[in-house]
Amino acid sequence: MQHEIRLDAEVELAQEQAVFDLIRRCALEALEAENAPEGCAVEVLIVDSETIREMNAEYRNKDAVTDVLSFPLCEFYNSEPQEEMDIQREPDSGLLLLGNMVLNYDRACEQAAEFGHSPERECGFLTVHSVLHLLGYDHERSEEERVLQREHEEAILAGLALTREDQV
Repeated sequence: MQHEIRLDAEVELAQEQAVFDLIRRCALEALEAENAPEGCAVEVLIVDSETIREMNAEYRNKDAVTDVLSFPLCEFYNSEPQEEMDIQREPDSGLLLLGNMVLNYDRACEQAAEFGHSPERECGFLTVHSVLHLLGYDHERSEEERVLQREHEEAILAGLALTREDQV
């Protein structure tokens, strides 16, 4: 059973299909690289700055615009399942819903300009970063965990040819 990335946008995107394709490719690569259980699903919603600010305030008590939010629905620790995954599969599809990713694409584009790389690289990074959070990585646990998550992110992005030097 293959993984499924479900995408929706609440904002208008100039090149919606290209953005969706990029997010799908990056999310699938992260799931494969991390040996996620067979048949996982990730729901992705692209929103504006105000919507993500409201969500950040509501769910994280941080009243600030952010670039991406991750809402895991399964218990993992650094890609290792911490609970029985098969009982959590959707009855109709048989897919395991790992969680939800909320992406502020405008902020991703702003950050790309700030960091001097392409919007594709930044969007790819945020997608991989979020999927790793859904798989139980957490850069806020400790410095060692931050380094581990970043190493995995960079390895996955290198496999996608989305390096920091990427200029499109």
